Amino acid sequence: MNKRTFTFAAFLMIIFVLSWQFTALAQEQIVFLPQIFKNSSGTIPQPTATSTATATPTATATPTTVPAWPDITLDVVADGMNQPIHVTNAGDGSNRLFVAQREGRIRIIDGNGQLQTTPFLNIEDRVECCDSELGLFAVAFSPNYTSTQQFYVHYTARIDSQTKSRISRFTTTADPNVADLNSEQIVLEFDQPANNHNGGQIAFGPDGYLYIATGDGGGSGDPQDNGQKLTTLLGKILRIDVETGSPATYTIPADNPFVGTAGARGEIWAYGLRNPWRFSFDRTTGDMYIGDVGQGRLEEISFQPTSSTGGENYGWNTMEGSLCFNATTCDQTGLTLPIHTYGRSLGISVTGGNVYRGSQYAALQGIYFFADYVTGRIWGLRNVGGTWEDHEFTNSPYNVASFGEDENGELYIVDLGGGVYKVRD
Repeated sequence: MNKRTFTFAAFLMIIFVLSWQFTALAQEQIVFLPQIFKNSSGTIPQPTATSTATATPTATATPTTVPAWPDITLDVVADGMNQPIHVTNAGDGSNRLFVAQREGRIRIIDGNGQLQTTPFLNIEDRVECCDSELGLFAVAFSPNYTSTQQFYVHYTARIDSQTKSRISRFTTTADPNVADLNSEQIVLEFDQPANNHNGGQIAFGPDGYLYIATGDGGGSGDPQDNGQKLTTLLGKILRIDVETGSPATYTIPADNPFVGTAGARGEIWAYGLRNPWRFSFDRTTGDMYIGDVGQGRLEEISFQPTSSTGGENYGWNTMEGSLCFNATTCDQTGLTLPIHTYGRSLGISVTGGNVYRGSQYAALQGIYFFADYVTGRIWGLRNVGGTWEDHEFTNSPYNVASFGEDENGELYIVDLGGGVYKVRD
């Protein structure tokens, strides 16, 4: 397996972060990224439920026979980048990978595996970075990119002393490896009350709409209760139409679950989320997987089947994962609980990943991959006969900021320390 050597300094840093995490503090501790560094808020009584939550959903497809879990290897694709944070493809037949760097650049790894020197996009002068969890988070290419040459980015900006989350549309120049800096159209922008819990992921769903992950706005325990409020875009998965009719900004799909609900934001697709840093769609089934970063006890993976009409309440801040938050009892009525959680002995900041749908490694087929940013552990998750099973593949030395796919469904991880690695068996 191709891995970077752990330096003694990196070892000391991890010890420092973990010791910080487990010290009982009254206020939240921030070190960086999607609550990648978190707080402990003291001893919390063991919770019990007072009502029944919505049954845990099951995956669209379940294998009839259960193969053994495979081993995996991580092969280096490119290294030496400055805080790479997301990887994706344009779906244009070029076999290029596009790697977003936190400071505001997007780099290209060409179809021959070569990292290009000239950035595809450089908006460092527009991105607020890199205090706490701020920066460029993700890029998503239009499903019609070959004809529109449009793509979208999610980043934080500083406007009149106010931090804002911004979704912008850009177009590519006549040179397919260079974007037009002057083409920016701000699609959606909203205030962030703090420098953490900004969400991050954007992706087009199988329905052609753009989905956006937003955090709860920061602060220990969601002090504004944004996760449960339908009047704010914070703590949500949003669903908007940015392509139909070439809108300057966006329109709200008529079948969004809260359209017509008095006081509710029509952009909301799902709510009750703390910091859903990474989500993805299974390219075969259309099912949605959400990695939501926990407060001080549990990390969680939530699931939305492709048949969903939206409106799920994933529980925060009534629940933290499968546990009542900061209470001995809680009402779980109407909540959709996670399909998987893990505690502080295994990690402290989940990075949601993807279901492998490539063709090169049959043993990986249908497995949902996810990781912990701080500990470097990489797991698999699959539904077997209605039961979600997990498996730890490796305890890597990487700070896994995201997973991503190439055009053929092959899977990659991004190490914030500088590299992109291909997952194989």
